[in-house]
Amino acid sequence: MKTFLKTFVAGFLIFTTILVPIQWGLNLVGSIRVFSGTENLAEEMPAIAVDQESPLAGAFKSQNRVNILMMGINDGMTDTLMLGSYDLDDKHVDVISIPRDTYYPREGARSAAEKKINCIYSIKKAVGTATAVSDILMGMPINYYVVVDYDVVKKVVDSMGGVPMNITFHMHYNDPYDKPPLKIDIPEGYQVLSGNKAVEFLRFRKGSDGYAGYPEGDIGRIKAQQEFVKSAFRRALGFSLPKVVKTTMDNVDSDLPLGVATKLAAGAIGLDGEDMQTHMIPGKSGTKDGLSYWFPDEDGIEELLNSIYKVEPKQEEQGDVTEN
Repeated sequence: MKTFLKTFVAGFLIFTTILVPIQWGLNLVGSIRVFSGTENLAEEMPAIAVDQESPLAGAFKSQNRVNILMMGINDGMTDTLMLGSYDLDDKHVDVISIPRDTYYPREGARSAAEKKINCIYSIKKAVGTATAVSDILMGMPINYYVVVDYDVVKKVVDSMGGVPMNITFHMHYNDPYDKPPLKIDIPEGYQVLSGNKAVEFLRFRKGSDGYAGYPEGDIGRIKAQQEFVKSAFRRALGFSLPKVVKTTMDNVDSDLPLGVATKLAAGAIGLDGEDMQTHMIPGKSGTKDGLSYWFPDEDGIEELLNSIYKVEPKQEEQGDVTEN
């Protein structure tokens, strides 16, 4: 098994982007970037068409939100995609997970594998990936991006003193052929995961012979990732941040300006661990052209976005019904 699941980065990004300016001083504003990004969504991302008759169209434009796409990269593809939406008025964070196998038949795809959303980054980088995610989410605006390599996970977890987790079954897996050999052994029960154990937890996909795996497969793994994100978020909010912040700033690629981060930090006063809610884009698994995909459900996505943006969907006008 070679793939690292970098879900921790999603939750870590959220609290970093809203808290990192605190140590710099709230008087520091402007266009200086907190991180060293190589792209700029505001300048390069094309506008995504959204049905102007939809109640979401007005909500996308009028609500005081910042939407940040978080990408965990491995071998040039996105292993983890999460969109963090921070409501500055209600001081609430919604995190939407997009499965790596989400079906996205983009123009120019040369194979069935390239119709998975995780392949887009290798060809069109952050802007292309953000465009696809926005398209799937009915034109939901994406303001900024963050890309993190898996090497930072262990360092950041250790810098914050570990992440508390309740492990619901014995996670055991051995792969002597991996380089270096992979051994995952996390006993059942409540514990604080160190950096090494957190990496094991995020790498776990299935159990060795005689050991359990996630009953729901990849969907169960995403749910476990989301629990990890929420736990890391709560841990970070109660932890001294300077070491954690420095580790992140040295390893993250993002187009987030310091001025925006400062605004987020100012609005984050009073935020606690219960102010984050996680979601996964509605859909179903299936096969097409010999590959497995996650097929998005447009009606379900619209319902999810209506809930997040707190808008009532328009009701179809009913004509008078005359009985004969």
